[in-house]
Amino acid sequence: MTSSIGTHPVTANERGEFIRLSEPEPSIWVLRLNRPEAMNAWNARMRSELAQAMEEVAMSDARAVIVRGDARAFSAGEDVRGMAGLTQGDTRKFRVIARQIHSAFDLMEAIEVPFIAVIEGVAAGGGMELALSCDFRVAGRAARLGLPESNVGLIPGSGGCSRLVRCVGAARAKQIVMLEGVMKAERANELGLLTQLVDAGQEMAAGMDLARKLAAKAPLALGMAKLVINTCADVDLETGRRLERIGQSVLKKSADHAEGAQSFIEKRKPQWTGT
Repeated sequence: MTSSIGTHPVTANERGEFIRLSEPEPSIWVLRLNRPEAMNAWNARMRSELAQAMEEVAMSDARAVIVRGDARAFSAGEDVRGMAGLTQGDTRKFRVIARQIHSAFDLMEAIEVPFIAVIEGVAAGGGMELALSCDFRVAGRAARLGLPESNVGLIPGSGGCSRLVRCVGAARAKQIVMLEGVMKAERANELGLLTQLVDAGQEMAAGMDLARKLAAKAPLALGMAKLVINTCADVDLETGRRLERIGQSVLKKSADHAEGAQSFIEKRKPQWTGT
């Protein structure tokens, strides 16, 4: 198992200033936040590059995507220095900015590919909201995570409240938003925020191991599972069951299902084509 990141470019965005894309292994992409001097805090250019990167991933053949920062910070969220002294007009601009980051996070959630947040260092505010937009969250024991917006008179406004309710339920969401602030990784794990807690220094290795397992699965089935499960969080039980039946009927007609059934009979490893 290796934790190294390959460098061969997959798109022009590999040369982005603050968002870098690479493909260390076939079908596994890594999206790296690259503003270390500001602990990967968001600015306008970074938001724009993230939206572009999401569009590129959506059009790609990626089967798993890892999102990471560096050992110092996954992301410290929105740069608070940019919010001080906002005028009424500036506040309107900030609402536009919020919609932009919402769109990028929503697209990450909607793309029918599993996303894995690999958290080293701090994931706070908008950084934690980015992690919540991912399907899986792997963090090291030295990480610090949370939604401390109440300390500056705000609430998590980029999907934090809404996704947090889905993730841990309303009671724990209130506790995390109103009381916890930035917490140790062990506490975040206790509250249900993490998929996997690992020793410090093993975050990327664990993320790559998870990505390999996901990339080895039938991509259409994983994409359909993500779509149906995410939608079921917003609909009643009977509608969810209907979605399950529709999704299953679509997959039953796929070449991957035929290959999966045949490989099971022949006791061999399936060769998925994503069709």
